Amino acid sequence: MKEIDTIDRRILLELQRDAAQSLDTIGETVGLSRNACWRRIGALEKAGVIKGRVTLLDAAALGLKLTVFIQLRTSSHTPDWLKTFSTATKGMPEIMGVYRMSGDLDYLIRAQVTDMAGYDRLYQRLIAKVPLSDVSASFVMEEIKETTALPL
Repeated sequence: MKEIDTIDRRILLELQRDAAQSLDTIGETVGLSRNACWRRIGALEKAGVIKGRVTLLDAAALGLKLTVFIQLRTSSHTPDWLKTFSTATKGMPEIMGVYRMSGDLDYLIRAQVTDMAGYDRLYQRLIAKVPLSDVSASFVMEEIKETTALPL
């Protein structure tokens, strides 16, 4: 694991804010030359600290207006079931995140769909592929905070 110093943190904060900024802009902001900044970013990528760079899209502008959190319980906890579940959820582009949980829930899924009919289609495909003992859903009425930036 690469040791992250103050300058690395500042670079990471800048990249989280806007990964499309030029090396010159990032370097100027953090007090490094373009080349020194490039070397540090390369080292952070090689160390796995930077996993990738993406463009964030507006889901509603693309017709995906409904965010749903799907709570799942299963009566099966076998490796075969988990493999089936993992393959099924990874193959559904509406599913943005899948989390194995502690407590009463077994899994929590975050999905982005067009509307209630879109959710129902996703639900029908999911239960056709994976045996589940209980499925419930909560729909986002208002997004108060959403970020991809980690607190550095």
